[in-house]
Amino acid sequence: MRISSFFSYSKVMLILGLIFLYIPLVILILFSFSNSQIINLWGGFTLDWYKELFQDGDIISAALISLQVALIASLCATVLGTMVAYIMTRFNYFRSKNFLYGMVITPLVLPDIVLGVSLLLMFTSLQNLIGWPHGRGMMTIIIAHITFCTAYVTIVMQARIASADRSIEEAAMDLGAKPAKIFFQITLPQIIPSLIASFLLAFTLSIDDLVITEFVAGSSDPTLPMYIYSTVKNGPTPEINALATLMIAIISTCVVVGAYIAFKMESKRKKQKQK
Repeated sequence: MRISSFFSYSKVMLILGLIFLYIPLVILILFSFSNSQIINLWGGFTLDWYKELFQDGDIISAALISLQVALIASLCATVLGTMVAYIMTRFNYFRSKNFLYGMVITPLVLPDIVLGVSLLLMFTSLQNLIGWPHGRGMMTIIIAHITFCTAYVTIVMQARIASADRSIEEAAMDLGAKPAKIFFQITLPQIIPSLIASFLLAFTLSIDDLVITEFVAGSSDPTLPMYIYSTVKNGPTPEINALATLMIAIISTCVVVGAYIAFKMESKRKKQKQK
């Protein structure tokens, strides 16, 4: 009975699904230590590809651009998405509410290529009309990334704000607290775990985007996905394995740290609520 319950259909499917998802990542990490010029041929253990990676100025420049864009875009998207989610959740009656919600989540349902072409046409039209932006570059990439990241943040934060306990806020209002003070001292501590999760989600989406970035980026400032794509087209090298391994390590660390902080803050909030 115990063996049959352990190897139930759902658990077997879960294990097979996890294997399907993570085996490619494990293989990639293993081959990043391979002493072979061929990307998928094991030739013995070595760290030479990591040394060459850190000596490659083009990869480092592309990585710094991607990190800068992702950091700025995710911060702005988290703030804007939280504001929209708060308005949509707490202000039940105002004109154009459905229109605002539809405009915010439109990037979720649009294909990336359509959104990229639309943003390219917008930037080109603005440049012809008012002279801004001056060509395509980091600024246009940041604006484009904020556009689609805000939609994801709004969905996450809307669900969290809707489930937040409003009894404490109502009690503070009865005692004469101002709305700004209520938000920063009562509402914000309740939604910080979701804010962290939304920031990490927006950061990952931004640093991973290729299709939209191809349309709005200039030739002088390629992001990391653009550089990897151009390198793979010309023939992949084991440096790509090493770069991907470092990205997996960094992002996994950020996710674990963010989840730990969110868990601690949520546990602390529940304990205070019980008291």
